[in-house]
Amino acid sequence: MTRLAIFDVDGTLLDSLGVIHDCLRVACQGADTVPPSRKDVGRRVGLSFPQMVADLFPDQPRRKTDEIIARYRICFVGKAGEATLYPGVADGLMRLRRTGFQLGLATGKSQRSVERMIAMNGWEKMFSTLQCADHHPSKPHPAMIQTALRQTGFAADEAIMIGDTTYDVATARAADVDCIGVTWGYHDAHSLKEAGAVALFDDFASLTQHLESLA
Repeated sequence: MTRLAIFDVDGTLLDSLGVIHDCLRVACQGADTVPPSRKDVGRRVGLSFPQMVADLFPDQPRRKTDEIIARYRICFVGKAGEATLYPGVADGLMRLRRTGFQLGLATGKSQRSVERMIAMNGWEKMFSTLQCADHHPSKPHPAMIQTALRQTGFAADEAIMIGDTTYDVATARAADVDCIGVTWGYHDAHSLKEAGAVALFDDFASLTQHLESLA
């Protein structure tokens, strides 16, 4: 029986690539740096943001990447509300709670960004555990999921991870937890399957129905 569903955020619950890319572009312009393409950013969504920036700008000195991160965060505060939930997310999460699931988040977003998203959607009582980039190594390190299991008291075989990237799949596998891949995010279905996703879903309603069958 599966009792804990742990969700990634960007690309899984929240359609945020446009906002992330726009703010990176603004940050790079302010830091006199060539901005990355939307495609290159999308490949790295899911990593903790400092790790994403390090991957996108491997030849830049630390002072430059620190400046990009600082400028990005200023921009993101004003634009975060432009990111929207994917269709079916709000209803699906409520259904899972009514089914008896405990829900968690494991995300490369900062604690501040997660708390802002929760407040904007009225989700203050939705999640039993919140694991963010501020307190853990970047995915695919398993610390986020391991901490979620400890906080909720569930065993690995009582939990499932849901995410849109191979980073999510690798994180879950490193914690001995199965991962379901969703295809509406930023990594393609073939990559998710090759990484070890136990199932793939194309919309949140179908995902919700499947999770309900596991409870």
